[in-house]
Amino acid sequence: MLSRDTSPEAEAVLWRRWREMSATEKAQIVADLSAAANELAAAGIRARYPDATPREQFLRLAILRLGLPLARTVYPEIEHLSDLP
Repeated sequence: MLSRDTSPEAEAVLWRRWREMSATEKAQIVADLSAAANELAAAGIRARYPDATPREQFLRLAILRLGLPLARTVYPEIEHLSDLP
């Protein structure tokens, strides 16, 4: 069972459909979900930092995606952001 609020019949249909999908269809779903997650993250950055330049928004998104230590290594200019730990 995947979800408590889904009937066993509906879940059976879902599992059957997943089994029927080609690898390409499954990959497209993953790519679409990944793109949606990235857009939501970018929207969150824009909402939290409405006055940030596009580059600053990009850097803040890099911190979110990569973690601060790796983002600092890849993008040393991150150190110029004012509210970093």
